[in-house]
Amino acid sequence: MFKQLIASAFFCCLAATAALAQDDPALFTVDGKPVPVSEFKYIYSKTNQDKADFSEKSLRDYLDLYTNFKLKVRKARDMQLDTVVATQSELEGYRRQLAKSYLEDKEVTEKLVREAYDRMQQDVDISHIFIACDRNAKSADTLRAYNRAMSWLSKIKGGSPFEIVAMDSSEDKSAKENKGNLGWVTAMLPDGYYAMEKAVYTGKPGAVVGNVIRSNAGYHIIRVNGYRPARGEVEVAQILFRKVADNPTKTAQAKVRADSLAAAFRNETAKWDEAAAKLSDDKQTAPKGGYIGFFGINRYQKNFEDAAFSLEKDGDITPVVVETSIGYHLIKRISRRPIGAFETMKKALNDRVKRDSRSEIARQSIIARIQRDGNFQQFPNVLADWTARQQDTVFLTFRWKPDPAKPSAVLMQYGKDKIFTVADFEEYAARASRERMRGSGYPLAETVQKLYKSWSDDVALLFEESQLDKKYPEFRSLMREYEEGILLFEALKINVWDRANTDSVGLEKYFNQNLKDKYKWDERARVTFYTLKTDDPKALETLRKLAATKSSAAVLKKMNKKKDMVAVLEKTYEKGKNKDLGTLWIAGTMTDAKTDIGTKTATFIKIEQIIPPASKVLSEARGYAVADYQDYLEKQWIEELRKAYPVKIDEKVLKSLVR
Repeated sequence: MFKQLIASAFFCCLAATAALAQDDPALFTVDGKPVPVSEFKYIYSKTNQDKADFSEKSLRDYLDLYTNFKLKVRKARDMQLDTVVATQSELEGYRRQLAKSYLEDKEVTEKLVREAYDRMQQDVDISHIFIACDRNAKSADTLRAYNRAMSWLSKIKGGSPFEIVAMDSSEDKSAKENKGNLGWVTAMLPDGYYAMEKAVYTGKPGAVVGNVIRSNAGYHIIRVNGYRPARGEVEVAQILFRKVADNPTKTAQAKVRADSLAAAFRNETAKWDEAAAKLSDDKQTAPKGGYIGFFGINRYQKNFEDAAFSLEKDGDITPVVVETSIGYHLIKRISRRPIGAFETMKKALNDRVKRDSRSEIARQSIIARIQRDGNFQQFPNVLADWTARQQDTVFLTFRWKPDPAKPSAVLMQYGKDKIFTVADFEEYAARASRERMRGSGYPLAETVQKLYKSWSDDVALLFEESQLDKKYPEFRSLMREYEEGILLFEALKINVWDRANTDSVGLEKYFNQNLKDKYKWDERARVTFYTLKTDDPKALETLRKLAATKSSAAVLKKMNKKKDMVAVLEKTYEKGKNKDLGTLWIAGTMTDAKTDIGTKTATFIKIEQIIPPASKVLSEARGYAVADYQDYLEKQWIEELRKAYPVKIDEKVLKSLVR
């Protein structure tokens, strides 16, 4: 990124990319290589913004900067810096990153984001009957699970009570108790449950969804029980009286204590924070007034959730005790947070959608468009013939290798020129060894089809990426900007920055000839910091008397005879650069002593000497000197480049820009 900024620092190089044509003549050439007027005009406007007045002086000044930039880039190419592996790797990494935004169906993604937000406005009460079947199960096992689900769905449609079928047949163990009722849910459902989410948000209250629904875990028969406005989130605190397992007496006592406190709150004879700290069995939250924080639906047990959301105002406390499996709760509402505005939530939802498997919808949409626009053709008979020649005992193991003869039969192609053969597919299958061997036990043709689909999807995206320069001028511009930024950085590093830092002889000569009187010290004070390692006032008085008339070395010799009582530190400060000195600026004066009770020490500063203004030597101004030397070397370098690469400006084109 820093390398890109180097280019941007010169001229915010977000270059336009219009090709040379009759209506886009070259403004100038660098050693015969043209730079179109549209590119310069765009960069000039972008860099100068409101100050881009298109006066002749302004245009010529900026043209000088831009030609210097192009000269440096030209030199970098002659140095073959564009062929360095590290440079190419960095550029390719940037290209892949930039390409991602062009390989998305933004319209479909935006619809998915809006869809998720709209669904979040409602909670849905649902029941289900579950048939377990892993997403990666064999096709035969998947079919058996599907058929079982369909038979139960037919049973329900035929009049069998949903709850009875759920209790008798559902493989969700909780169905025995809840009769299949999952309670209230809200979008977005967990990853892998998008089809279920779609079904429950489009179902009619009281009705069973017309078909079985597939999720990552298996098949579901869904009934939508009802809708309500989304609860959002509530912020609460609690006081807990915990139940004691296998001890009914202590559990009953906990209930009595909880009821007693509830009555005290109703009568306003108890204070919440005090009661939480003293009485709550939730030791983690008790010191914080029982604070739990925000939560939404399905976070806690239903009784607790319903009670918390039933509180109408901030500060309200549940009038009666709320019982859960762990104990008896009193709940205080702190605040309520509804579903946020779409614009507020849009970015977070967009990120969630992209991480969710539903994003595959957008991915497949862009792949379909790429294939349609790219005149995609595939030859399934060739794939079928190839599949028939494979042996599952070899293909589905690590022993399988691509045919060294590299079969040239065409499996698919884009247009007439972009052809992908059986050999290309075999190479992909070899790389995808994990996916290939995962097919062990499955029909070989099924595994081949999965591999082929993954390969053809990847090929589509790679094909589109290879076309981005041709299809999107702004992509081509950004890539050129970044490439030239990298080249500029590397060329400057070699020809200017590294040289300025390592050429000590040249730096010293330049400093003595040009900078000797440029960098100066203001008036300075040489000071001594005294630290007394005791809080004895008599010792401090003795130290200050000695420091007032003697050198620091003499003071140390006198004070540290028996033990190490005094430490000194000498420093030099420019006037106004040390706040402890304040307005004190006379040699021989001392600041008041500061005592530290904690460390039992006392400190003060003595001004030993006032040093008059003076020029800095090279070692004192090295950082500034190196920067000046870099500027000097860069100017020299530009002069050399202008001699090596002639710049020709089309005055007629330049004057046509003047307003």
